[in-house]
Amino acid sequence: MIKKSILAISGSTREKSTNLNLIYAIKELAKDIFDIEIFNEIANLPQFNPDLDIDPAPQTISVFRKKVKQADGVLICTPEYAMGVPGTLKNAIDWTVSSAEFSKKPVALITASSMGEKAHASLLETLKIIECNITDDTQLLISFAQTKINSDAMITDNETLEQVKKLIFSFSKLAGNE
Repeated sequence: MIKKSILAISGSTREKSTNLNLIYAIKELAKDIFDIEIFNEIANLPQFNPDLDIDPAPQTISVFRKKVKQADGVLICTPEYAMGVPGTLKNAIDWTVSSAEFSKKPVALITASSMGEKAHASLLETLKIIECNITDDTQLLISFAQTKINSDAMITDNETLEQVKKLIFSFSKLAGNE
């Protein structure tokens, strides 16, 4: 089986965030299935401005779009900030609306936060409107995430671990692995 290339994006810009630790845990759990590249540059993307959304786009945007386009799938792990999607993550996605890199792209979404329901629902609507290929089995809400994922990038809660493994399996099928 050829490993699928996955671009992983953390919605948190914190250097040692729970969501980044979750991505590292998934990278280890799925190492035989996916080649996961972590995109750590969302904080460096300029604020979306339709006047700058031209060809050629700003260099950082061109690089981001290319990475999304070339990936076999995208994994998004994000917290909820003030009952919503973190601004840097929404900004990154906004830069792909006109160029359609996410259209038909297999996507796995995990919202890992204190609660997370509002951001998860909002982000799902955004991903659906830009035509991401996302299913019920490739999305997961992990409430009270800091009690379930440690700073060593380990999922310490057994139920959460099983849910993540199920998501990895479903995402693998969605991304074209059999």
